[in-house]
Amino acid sequence: MTSAPERLLRRLEWKLGRRLDGRLQGSYRTVWHGAGLDFTDLRAYTAEDDVRHIDWNVTARVDEPFVRLYTEDREMTAWLVIDRSASMRFGAGAGKESTASDLAISIGRLISQGGNRVGAILFDNGSHRVIPPRTGRDQVLRIARDLTTDLPKKSDQTTDLTAMLTLAAATTAQRRGLVFVMSDFIGDPGWDRPLARLTHRHEVVVIRVVDPAELELPDLGLILVEDAETGEQLLVDTSDPLLRARLTEQVGAREDELAEGMRRAGVDAHRITTDQDMLATLVDMVRRSGRRRR
Repeated sequence: MTSAPERLLRRLEWKLGRRLDGRLQGSYRTVWHGAGLDFTDLRAYTAEDDVRHIDWNVTARVDEPFVRLYTEDREMTAWLVIDRSASMRFGAGAGKESTASDLAISIGRLISQGGNRVGAILFDNGSHRVIPPRTGRDQVLRIARDLTTDLPKKSDQTTDLTAMLTLAAATTAQRRGLVFVMSDFIGDPGWDRPLARLTHRHEVVVIRVVDPAELELPDLGLILVEDAETGEQLLVDTSDPLLRARLTEQVGAREDELAEGMRRAGVDAHRITTDQDMLATLVDMVRRSGRRRR
């Protein structure tokens, strides 16, 4: 009998294959690739060449501009940094945590098909798990297994995003690669600084997972709400127009603050909601990444 992680991976592989076939131009396996460059040869400079590639020592010796030629290393190491704090358990259906997990497994499988290494960092304030990068489908299955298993001693405190991103920077420092950060970014300020350090070293793709109810409060009358990270409970009249207007204003301010933090960190964040087609969002991310590289 196949295990739950194996069934999950098979389901996502089937959906991923159907969705990507014929939807992308060229091979999607090469959209995200290594950033290493190996020197291979020299040739005379032409007007179309990047002046940054001019070899000034050779140019001075022969009194004619020459440029260095490089071969790009197509292999890479990708990391999946996944926020598994209490706030990620909120949301429609299986919640934000399930959306992030499905997306992480799909990205891992997509990248591993090109022979690249994939690792993962599963983070909660109370504990974290680092899965060293390896190649192959079995590695993605291991990540899927850990994502479908609860972390021990889950914390109910506000997410320490700074600690998560600092851990990611330290863990991935050995080799330049591609880092996917998946979180709702609900936490204390200051996370933009370690995110900027991570961005300076790697190509970083930020995926912010949110639930529609976090963006617009549904009119459900009198309800009991609970803060997922502090456990605080409050009776709220969701039909109160003043309350709805105040929450709308707070959501707008929070969105502006998040956008400014991403700008300071030098990264564009993809936003996905729990009611979106997760794989359609992934296809769009691949397309946008391909256009940036071209």
